[in-house]
Amino acid sequence: MGRLAKRAASLALILALPLTLTGCFGSDGDRPSLMEGAQAGGPQPFPDNFRGDALALMRAYLNNPVGVRDASMADPVLREVGGRQFYISCLHFTPRETDGSYKVMRERAIVYVNGRADRVVDRAGELCAGAVYAPFPELEKMAR
Repeated sequence: MGRLAKRAASLALILALPLTLTGCFGSDGDRPSLMEGAQAGGPQPFPDNFRGDALALMRAYLNNPVGVRDASMADPVLREVGGRQFYISCLHFTPRETDGSYKVMRERAIVYVNGRADRVVDRAGELCAGAVYAPFPELEKMAR
């Protein structure tokens, strides 16, 4: 193999590396989700520990889990996400901002896969349409 061919092959490998690594990490660098895997096939079980799972997920999701106000949660219901049926639970809450102030109430949806909380959906409008909320004081009592 000539010197020029070796250089071209090396360059092609270097340029292909980012594309290969992108496949390993999923879209936009998000953590892998069971939603896309074969493990999520078939009917989804009801998430029996949905409140505890939601708290654990929100503790990781929020930059500062302390000082949340006006928290409420809807019981999980089946909704279509990505062409499949998953249990979704909706949350309303007002997080404390980094400067200590409170701004607008937020609505988020939690997607459960195989009975466990898998991810938080920021744009929850359609997923949470018609949700019936009840107080969720556990979210307001979170600590670091």
